[in-house]
Amino acid sequence: MAKTAKLNLFDFTMIVVGLVIGMGIFRTPLNTVKASPTPFLFFAVWIAGGVIALCGALTYAEIGSRLPVTGGYYKVFSYAYHPSIAFGVNCLILVSNAASLAGVAIVGAEYMTGIVVPASREAAYMEVAAHAQHVQALQNGMAIGAILIFYGINLLGLKMSARTQNVLTVIKIGLILLLVTPLFFNTHTAVATAAVPVPAEHSFHFMDYLKAFGIALVPVSFTYGGYQQTINFGGDVERANKNLPRGIFLGIFIIISLYLCINYAYIHVIGFEEMKNSRNIAAIMASHIFGANAERILSVLLFLSVLAYVNVLLLSNPRVMCAMSEDNILPGAFGRRHPNTGVLTISLTVFAVLSALIVFWAKEFDTILSFSIFLDCFGMILSVGSIFVLRRKLAQQGREDIFKMKGYPLQPLVFIAAYIFIAISLLINETKLSLTGLAVLAGFIGLYFLLQQLKPGKQKQ
Repeated sequence: MAKTAKLNLFDFTMIVVGLVIGMGIFRTPLNTVKASPTPFLFFAVWIAGGVIALCGALTYAEIGSRLPVTGGYYKVFSYAYHPSIAFGVNCLILVSNAASLAGVAIVGAEYMTGIVVPASREAAYMEVAAHAQHVQALQNGMAIGAILIFYGINLLGLKMSARTQNVLTVIKIGLILLLVTPLFFNTHTAVATAAVPVPAEHSFHFMDYLKAFGIALVPVSFTYGGYQQTINFGGDVERANKNLPRGIFLGIFIIISLYLCINYAYIHVIGFEEMKNSRNIAAIMASHIFGANAERILSVLLFLSVLAYVNVLLLSNPRVMCAMSEDNILPGAFGRRHPNTGVLTISLTVFAVLSALIVFWAKEFDTILSFSIFLDCFGMILSVGSIFVLRRKLAQQGREDIFKMKGYPLQPLVFIAAYIFIAISLLINETKLSLTGLAVLAGFIGLYFLLQQLKPGKQKQ
């Protein structure tokens, strides 16, 4: 069956932005500022995160150009390493992405619950048992409802999903720009607070700064992450050899610009020290424009922002399952497309159900954050490292239509070194979670070989 629907450059650029900008930028600056002893380190971490993301984007652009196939984030592991590595890492990433989707859906539902049940936030803080249970049930229902709505939209086909993503991503970008506007209209600033030096009794040495940098880089990496999944769309993009790198470049440039602007606005308006004790920095920012109505307006906009992230993960992850099915790792049903829409119906349904189930267990966002990033480190390091294998294996093909990054191999080496540093930082500071992640990875790899033993007569076609 031939597929006719294709993503153009604008569609793909919006997918890049949608994959990266979730709820992180409205929450993780708090984690970053608490780990940063000075404003200089705070901004240094965000700039470093952007540089790392750009190095990764350049590398993934070449990987996607060399392997322009659907489900490329699976295929690159299988082609460059071994199917067992591809199976183990991608199973981890699928679970991690489902957990991220569930956690972000819950965060969005919390904002909307504050509108539907005005006293819900106060009740939650006061731990009023009966009311808190009702609110929790309402939040879970809203989160699952959001997943089901966009499950239905994705069932309608690629173009409908892409159009929806375009609208929601534009809303998301508009929200960030909205939060930056206090820089131009606010008369009270916190510049003086931002410049407060570190007291002498708390002076940091080099190793203290290095440790703080590693801790702060974890939430920043989460906030910048997601663009690696763009290579899953290699088979769905018009003129993939050109539009893949262009879309990634444009998307990352937009993201870095928005992140630096909004973080500068946070510090400028709220203040560096005040941010460490603030509960909802996005609401504080919005209140400088809308006053008493800020919270309601912001809640609606943030919920719409969440929907863009939900939609794009439902769009991306089934393609990984499809690629695994093509290699006979998963049953053939996971690669089956609807005859009219071309939708991967079984894969989409399984991922949506998994995300909905995790809603009931994804209550601690910070725990999910650390666990997801540690698992992602394996995928990031191995996937970017595949460029060395791909260049060697595909050198004899003599293709002129592929994108080749300039400055190679500096970009992949910087990227790999950064994620090794993040993994070590997490292993030191979150040892139990990190060891659990290693055990889960080993378990999935063992499961691969077990599944192969259970179907000895099945040959790859």
